[in-house]
Amino acid sequence: MPTPLKECFNKAMVTTLATRVHKHHPDFDRSLFRKAVLDDQWAQRELKDRMNHLAACLNTILPSDYRKALRILKPVADQFSGLEHLIFPAYVEQFGAADVDASIDAMAYFTERSSSELAIRPFIIAHQDRMMRQMAAWAASDNLHLRRLASEGCRPRLPWAMALPAFKRDPAPVLQILKMLMTDSSEYVRRSVANNLNDISKDHPDTTIAVTREWIGQQRDTDRLLKHACRTLLKQGHPEALALFGFPNPDHIQITQFNVAPSVAMGDALAFSFTLHARQGALGKCRIEYDLGFMRKNGKISKKVFQISESEPSGHKKIVEKKHSFRPISTRTYYPGRHRIAIRVNGHELKHGHFELSL
Repeated sequence: MPTPLKECFNKAMVTTLATRVHKHHPDFDRSLFRKAVLDDQWAQRELKDRMNHLAACLNTILPSDYRKALRILKPVADQFSGLEHLIFPAYVEQFGAADVDASIDAMAYFTERSSSELAIRPFIIAHQDRMMRQMAAWAASDNLHLRRLASEGCRPRLPWAMALPAFKRDPAPVLQILKMLMTDSSEYVRRSVANNLNDISKDHPDTTIAVTREWIGQQRDTDRLLKHACRTLLKQGHPEALALFGFPNPDHIQITQFNVAPSVAMGDALAFSFTLHARQGALGKCRIEYDLGFMRKNGKISKKVFQISESEPSGHKKIVEKKHSFRPISTRTYYPGRHRIAIRVNGHELKHGHFELSL
C-alpha cells in the first residue's frame, strides 16, 4: 500500500519546521510547538486537518502581530515545497482575514512554491469585487505561478476547497479571467483554465460550450485546453460537445461479438471484448467508452464512464479487448451482486450486458 499523503506531515517534518522557525525567531518555543501539534488526535487527523492544525499551532506561539508573524514565516516557507508548503497559505487563510492587503501579498509570495489556491477562497467570498480585480492583475503578470493562481483560485468547484457559490450561480466574473489566459504560454496555466471551465460545465454546460465554440480551431494548444475543459460533457455524451470535436452520430456503426465474462471475483479483473463494424464505408472518428453500473450499499446502481480509446480507423472494422480491475481502491467500495456494463461510441450506448461480482 502506498504511504498516505497525510504522512508528509509527520513528526520529523514538525521538528524540522520548529527548528527553522526558531532560527528566524529565537523566542519561538520549539518544545511547546511540538507538544501542541502532536496531540492525542494527531494520528487520526487526515491531510487537510493536519495542515490546518499545524497552521493553528504556529499561530499560538508566533507573535500576535500578524504582519510580524508573516515576516518570520516567509523565509521559513522558502525552505519547504509541495504539500508541506501548504501550511503557510493555510496560516493566511485562517488568520489573515482582518488584513487583506498583507494577506494578498503573502498569498502571492507563498504561491511560488506550492499554491495559495485554497487560501484565497474565503477572501473571494468576503471581498469578491476587490479580489477579482486582483485576479485580473495576476492574470496579466509575467509570473506563471500568479497567472495560474488567478485561474485556479476562482474555480467554482475546486477539490479540497470551499465552493464559491456566487460563481456556481453566475460564472461571468470567472470567464473574464479565463479569457485572459486562454492562450497562455504555460501549459501549467492552460491546464488550470481547462479545469476551471470543466467546473463551470457542471452548472452551466451551455457556457462552456459557448466558450469552446468561440475559441476552437485557432491554436492547437488552445484546442487541447478546450477538449480537457469539455471532458465531463464528453463523458456525458453531450451532443454539441461531441460535434465540436468531430465525433459524429454513430448511426453507421454496430457492435458484434460482444463478450463479457459472466462473473468476476473481488480483486480480479473483468475481461470483455467486442467488434465495431461500419455498415458502409469506414468507421470514421470514434470515441469508444464503457460505463459500469456499480452496485451500491443500498442496492442501487451508480454509473461511471471509462474511456477506452479515441481514433479514426481507416477500415470498416475494429476489434477491442479490455479488462477492468476490481482490486480495492480508496475512492470506491465494491459490493457483490449483479453489475451492468455498456459499450458507448461517440456518446451513444450501442450494447450492454451484465456480470456478477463475487467476494
